[in-house]
Amino acid sequence: MSATASIWLVIVLAALGANLPFLSQRWLVVGPRAVPAKPMAVRLAEMVVLYFVVGGVALLLERRVGQIAPQQWEFYAITATLFITLAFPGFIYRYLLRRKA
Repeated sequence: MSATASIWLVIVLAALGANLPFLSQRWLVVGPRAVPAKPMAVRLAEMVVLYFVVGGVALLLERRVGQIAPQQWEFYAITATLFITLAFPGFIYRYLLRRKA
């Protein structure tokens, strides 16, 4: 896989991972269904777990391409902020657009 394809794969995975907690009522997307609904704190905890999963995939892809670049705290602060920003559409859908039947 080329470096460009790896980058796009990580971006798509990050966008999906950031929005999955807001689009699914299941615990960690594959577990049992939450009744009546998942609290916001659980959704945020799922986002943290998925952030680390996407980061692990990105690390594996970077290792396959070549040497892993050293990262400082600034890298993780920026990627966490980007992950939260990517979750905005799912948040808007869950809490502002979706009407309760």
